[in-house]
Amino acid sequence: MRILLLTPDLPYPSESGAAIRNMGVIRGLAAAGHRLSLLSFAETAPDRESNPLFELCEEAHIVATPRHGKLKRIVKLLGSGQADIAFRLASPEYRRMLGRLLRENAYDLIQFSGIELGCYLSLIEASNTSAKIVYDALNAEAELQRVVAQVDQGLTRRLPAAMYSTIQSARLQQYEREICRAVDAVIAVSEQDRGFLLKHGGAPVRVIPNGIQVAEYKPAAEAARAPRQLVFSGKMDYRPNVDAVEWFHSAVYPLVRECNPQAGLLIVGRNPHRRLKRLAEHESVRITGWVESVLPFLHEAAVYIAPLRMGSGTRLKILEAMAAGCAVVSTSIGAAGLNDEVKGALCIADDAAAFARAIVSLFDDEKRRRELGALARARVSMHYDWSTLIPRLLRVYEELGLG
Repeated sequence: MRILLLTPDLPYPSESGAAIRNMGVIRGLAAAGHRLSLLSFAETAPDRESNPLFELCEEAHIVATPRHGKLKRIVKLLGSGQADIAFRLASPEYRRMLGRLLRENAYDLIQFSGIELGCYLSLIEASNTSAKIVYDALNAEAELQRVVAQVDQGLTRRLPAAMYSTIQSARLQQYEREICRAVDAVIAVSEQDRGFLLKHGGAPVRVIPNGIQVAEYKPAAEAARAPRQLVFSGKMDYRPNVDAVEWFHSAVYPLVRECNPQAGLLIVGRNPHRRLKRLAEHESVRITGWVESVLPFLHEAAVYIAPLRMGSGTRLKILEAMAAGCAVVSTSIGAAGLNDEVKGALCIADDAAAFARAIVSLFDDEKRRRELGALARARVSMHYDWSTLIPRLLRVYEELGLG
């Protein structure tokens, strides 16, 4: 098949959950013998000599990520009647390039990743392409914003953000519905998300969870974990991640430190939000910012934490930590979307006291930490490696009459 993939950020280097997912899809489809074209946004132009995308894809076109300031976005949100996300990645250059690709090529399949790229559906439809169109929904966005608003309403200083998410959620219901009804198939990353997306009454929704190349995360045999080191990773200007770290630092971390004064907290990921800077004032907390690879930090962790209170889908950060052999403590929301066998290799706690107790218990029991990490790695390998997920994705295409 000739496949055109549209992505919101560059799949490699993989610096976001969407990028990790898209890189796995690209590797898997290329290995299956399909001819791939990529049109992606990127903050900076990649090195074509060293970036594997230019070997995996027959052609890869990169467009600069558009800059829409917060004030401009708010004004448009209030004045347009549309969800902010509907124009967040609107780009004349991307639109021109997509139009050219559609005119010059006959694709069998066009797959776009993330709701932000839904703004290009009208162009695809106007091209009269015979290609099947698949929407890879990275989140059930309307539901995600509803939960974000619910959490933010609990804090006075976050009321403006809660109002924003409340407006977004209502508008996203309509926008998400329009997208689901305009495509030939929708891919959800979890059964929970599938349930929300099915309510729109559009195209069939199939589940292909987030996945990773598990072998890439294996720790070296001689690797030693730092005693009492807690690690959290993610894109650190993403609201669910910022909320998770703030809640953990204020409600859970003091309880852990009462029992373990030597405990340290390592926050790994690009674009740390300004609200997080005050956390690093404590000598036991370190915020790395952008790192070339999260692996050394995962291999260093005594316990990996996922104290998420909002979000949807399957958390790639948890899959990465489990594949790296970490003992993981997560909230139920953090573990949502994972199958029961994989959840069985996690410690799940939802209130601050229980979360702290789970961490302290693992600190005090190295044998259990090792056993839990080994079980986590084995179960992620069984259920969430791309070698098991790509055949499922190909079956979705077969249902559309594509081979």
